[in-house]
Amino acid sequence: MDKPESIAQIKVRLAEILDEKHPYVKSLRQDTRQGVQKLLQQFDKKIAKAQQLVNKYQEMHSFEEVALNNGYRLIAGIDEVGRGPLAGPVVAAAVILAPDTVILGLNDSKQLSAQNRENLVKEIEEKALAIGIGVIEPAEIDRINIYQASKQAMIVAVEKLSVTPDYLLIDAMNLTLAIPQEKIIKGDARSVSIAAASIIAKVYRDDLMAEYDQKYPGYGFTNNAGYGTKEHLNALEKQGITPIHRRSFSPVANYV
Repeated sequence: MDKPESIAQIKVRLAEILDEKHPYVKSLRQDTRQGVQKLLQQFDKKIAKAQQLVNKYQEMHSFEEVALNNGYRLIAGIDEVGRGPLAGPVVAAAVILAPDTVILGLNDSKQLSAQNRENLVKEIEEKALAIGIGVIEPAEIDRINIYQASKQAMIVAVEKLSVTPDYLLIDAMNLTLAIPQEKIIKGDARSVSIAAASIIAKVYRDDLMAEYDQKYPGYGFTNNAGYGTKEHLNALEKQGITPIHRRSFSPVANYV
């Protein structure tokens, strides 16, 4: 009689399987060993989680599906980050995904861990047809206000795309561009294209603020991305403002 596979061997084989109906998985269900049944429980959780990601992607692809059914092919999702911080630019991204592209795990960048965002950025950069980034600096934010600066960053992001989109899905904005477009409230959590743009913009801006943290130490820009944390406010009081602070924002205005 053949010696049964060890628990360690089964674990290795299960890690390579993504189909709950796989014959090997079916055979394991007959194995009464407690260790095998525990591995199957973990396997079932993995399959359920993977299916949830697929379902979420399909749900968040609904706006793209409508646009595709209307004949559009180069659909750009657009989002911005950095409206609220006291320092640093506002950054927008525009991302065009191919109609058959699937990137599981896309969501509002604020709902994802830093590691998940980093992993997704790599996948988006590999699979996207085009990515554009728009950056509006603090001095311009002070000049035209943050709302207009956010719109301008989005327009620049679209203009930076290597191909011209034929349809825009925009997070909570209308843009003065001669391209058919749709404004979607909370779009970063409802559209895969906007979610991809949200992640690209967030990681780009966070990396930029980490660089500024080296240039202007003491404010904690790596950790707070320019938002008004206690560390940041204390540094404002002790060290004053930097060239990347938004002088029209309170309480920065008090230190000008």
